[in-house]
Amino acid sequence: SDDNGLLHLDIEHTFDEVTSPDVTLVPGGFVTRRLARDRHPIVDWLADTHQRTTFTTSVCTGSLLLGAAGILDGLDATTHWCAYDELASYGARPTEQRVVRQGKIWTAAGVSAGIDLALALVAELESPEMAQAVQLGIEYDPQPPYDAGSPSKADPAIVDLVRAFSDAQVDPGDAA
Repeated sequence: SDDNGLLHLDIEHTFDEVTSPDVTLVPGGFVTRRLARDRHPIVDWLADTHQRTTFTTSVCTGSLLLGAAGILDGLDATTHWCAYDELASYGARPTEQRVVRQGKIWTAAGVSAGIDLALALVAELESPEMAQAVQLGIEYDPQPPYDAGSPSKADPAIVDLVRAFSDAQVDPGDAA
């Protein structure tokens, strides 16, 4: 492969070694549904460490893991719109907002809302000016060619198409 050395991943600590993270950010993905449903050990880790975080956050279906950990019980929260029912099954109140702040718990909707969450966190942890500098640095100036970025705006046929695609995705762990 053409390794230019720009991306390097080192695992420096196990979950057991990280007992008091400042900020926890749980990413989404098709595997989150199974991890939440099967109460993977990460769910218990999230429940435990949440007590000591400055912020506990998620993007997309990462909120399902926060829900399974009991962190979102009775709270407004968001996730990818295809997972609203699953999020509600964990006691959260799903909302279409891109970023939902409930005290130290912040959830972001689908993947692009993760950028909004990140900028809000930078502003909170550093400064609004730093968040603006990051926004400019990544040239985040959304100007989508269509206004179909949420189910309430998209044509119903497009919503159905995306829902069918989402429903057809199979987590490799579910195939067993």
